[in-house]
Amino acid sequence: MKNTCKSEANSITFALTIWLNYIVNLMQEERTTEQRIKDAARTVFVSKGFSGARMQDIADEAGINKALLHYYYRSKEKLFEVIFDEVFGIVVPRVNAIINSDATVPEKLDAFIEQYISIIEANPHVPLFIIHELSQHPEKFVEKIKSQTALPNISILVTQLFNEISEGRMRLYNPFHLIMNILSMSAFPFVAKPMLKAVSGMSEEMWTGLMKDRREEVKRFVRQALQP
Repeated sequence: MKNTCKSEANSITFALTIWLNYIVNLMQEERTTEQRIKDAARTVFVSKGFSGARMQDIADEAGINKALLHYYYRSKEKLFEVIFDEVFGIVVPRVNAIINSDATVPEKLDAFIEQYISIIEANPHVPLFIIHELSQHPEKFVEKIKSQTALPNISILVTQLFNEISEGRMRLYNPFHLIMNILSMSAFPFVAKPMLKAVSGMSEEMWTGLMKDRREEVKRFVRQALQP
């Protein structure tokens, strides 16, 4: 009797193990397919732009059929929203870590420029998507940003900038203009890349080298602008 019970218990354990392994493998396959889709979408968005990208292009790049792509994401807009949310989830903690640090204001600005350009370099399609959404669906996009659970606490940096100015360590400079200038100088080259390359006749290799210098160039420009 004991042997029979033990045998049944072993059989149940074996069957349960097989079932759990199947579920784990299925979940891993789901994650792998979804990640392939997102990686493919990034590639297509960068090469063809948001407007020029088609779901079929993304399916081809991911090596899957279009029906499977639609199973995961109904539209390219929905797919891009997921990618945007992931990038947003990376940006906010990094920006807040810089703002809340004990670094000096110039050090914080340098760190912000470094992080911001690095993130855009890794996700050059994001500024284009933001411009597209702001031009096509401004209210919807603003509401989407407001709905995020966490936002960069820019007010802390603005207060510190006002303090630096009032104490004479920086020249009079509207902090909001400063932030807008940093964002513009960092993002615009990536938005205007096709035009800038076409006008200048610059090769991709030359462009890559130029962008490597972009961080220090923006930092230098900001430092000079703030000198008292």
